[in-house]
Amino acid sequence: MQSPRALALALLLTGCATTSTTPPADAAPEAQEPPTRTGVVHRNDTPYTLVGPALAVGDKAPTAALRNAQLARVTPDFADGRPRVVLIVPSLDTPTCGMQTRTFNGEASDMGDQVEVLVISRDLPFAQARFCGAHGIDRVVPLSDYESGAFGQSWGLFIQETALLARAVAVIDGTGTVTYLEVVPNLPDEPAYAPALAALAALVDTAE
Repeated sequence: MQSPRALALALLLTGCATTSTTPPADAAPEAQEPPTRTGVVHRNDTPYTLVGPALAVGDKAPTAALRNAQLARVTPDFADGRPRVVLIVPSLDTPTCGMQTRTFNGEASDMGDQVEVLVISRDLPFAQARFCGAHGIDRVVPLSDYESGAFGQSWGLFIQETALLARAVAVIDGTGTVTYLEVVPNLPDEPAYAPALAALAALVDTAE
């Protein structure tokens, strides 16, 4: 019969033998941090860091869940055969973002229902709806990335320092391919409207 001391030692050794620092084979891998980029956008003399991979012409437009005016989750389908303009803005409550949205709203009115224009920001849907109502925005669909910023990160346009989105304009064809992209370097500046509208018109002409 083992002494109490010998029994305790045996239990201790047994416990040590069954303890392992090796994670189980089915353990979930650690989530990787998204890439970051500097030197792309700034506000006057203040540089900003963008979170997410860079998007380029010829890429398939990434998508992620957004919230509409009714707070319902909406995931845009960029490959449904419809040409689109996607406006990415820091906030509709700023003069430049408001001008950008109103300009494309007027231009889209002349192109008919075959073209969809989206404006995406991290404003709450209530603020987006208020802006659109106050300015007669009826051809631009506002969608909010407030919940997680996942859409902005998938496009590489999430600003690390402010948690807002950078300013950009993308034209996407019916297959979901980016045919035109401008990321505005200085956030207070407006985008170049003419090249974006020309790229969109080319898609409309092709579809007719």
